[in-house]
Amino acid sequence: MQDWGQGPSADDLEKKVIEIRDQFKNKLGPVKGVVPLLVVVVLLVIGAYSSFYKVDTEETGVVLRFGKFASFSESGLHFKIPFGVDQVYLVQTGRVLKEEFGFRTVQPGVRSSYTKKGLEEESLTLTGDLNVSDVEWIVQFQIADPFKFIFRIKDPVETIRDICEAMVRKAIGNANVTEVLTTERAQLASDIEADLQNTLNDYDIGVRIVTVKFQDVTPPDPVKAAFNEVNESEQQKESLIFQAREQFNREVPRARGEAKKALQEAEGYAVERINKARGETNRFLALLAEYRKAPEVTRKRIHIETLEEILPRLEETYIMDDAGQSLLPLLPLRKSTQGGAQ
Repeated sequence: MQDWGQGPSADDLEKKVIEIRDQFKNKLGPVKGVVPLLVVVVLLVIGAYSSFYKVDTEETGVVLRFGKFASFSESGLHFKIPFGVDQVYLVQTGRVLKEEFGFRTVQPGVRSSYTKKGLEEESLTLTGDLNVSDVEWIVQFQIADPFKFIFRIKDPVETIRDICEAMVRKAIGNANVTEVLTTERAQLASDIEADLQNTLNDYDIGVRIVTVKFQDVTPPDPVKAAFNEVNESEQQKESLIFQAREQFNREVPRARGEAKKALQEAEGYAVERINKARGETNRFLALLAEYRKAPEVTRKRIHIETLEEILPRLEETYIMDDAGQSLLPLLPLRKSTQGGAQ
């Protein structure tokens, strides 16, 4: 069991008193009457010295009286019954403790250094699809009940390590290698944390799990190159999918805009043609009404207006009489006049 800072035991104090008494016997010789007085003085000094103990800020003191639990003591200076009647165990309840798996911190600090030497069996884990992964993780916990933590089981820290390792191997053994190495690491850590806390609650050792976190999950060195190639292929696939989605998001809205534009143009053209047809119809109806009032006049006016519209488009014009006896060409005077003006 880890040494939790208990005070001197009764056997140690008794041995110390006997040792001091023997020393005085050897030195004083015949002065035997002084020895009991010295022994009493020494006992008083030792008792006064062992009657006080100090609890630091991040600690909680567990006080046992005659071997049975008496009380907890908070930080500060406290009194206890000496000569082994009260025993005090100091437990770090205010600090988050950490256990490392698959690696060890050699030199903590701003630039911590780590080592994996001799820890290969601890980090190698078999996945559900019979692949091997190299897993490094940490467990952080706090002591919620210091009395249970010390006295419920023999070695609580080693128990936590064994249970956590079993939970991690179980979770990874139920997942495939892709989930372990890439997509499901956070979810696996969350599930392991919950299972670990439930198991420790069943053991009732007064521990609260703060977090379970995977530090590094990689394939073993012999297959790392092949796995990297597969991973690069997966990344390339994701990149192509992203590019396709980007092009889709660019082309589809543009096509929809062009289609909407074409529909609007068609609707505008239809409205234009309908309005034009209605206008032509109204003009024809108005002309028909005038024709009915004066057919001959209207016929001549329409004839003249038609000639005024058609003749300027002709290059040569010929006028013939009704009998077809003579042919009178009409010179393109308009065109010649325009040419001379140029």
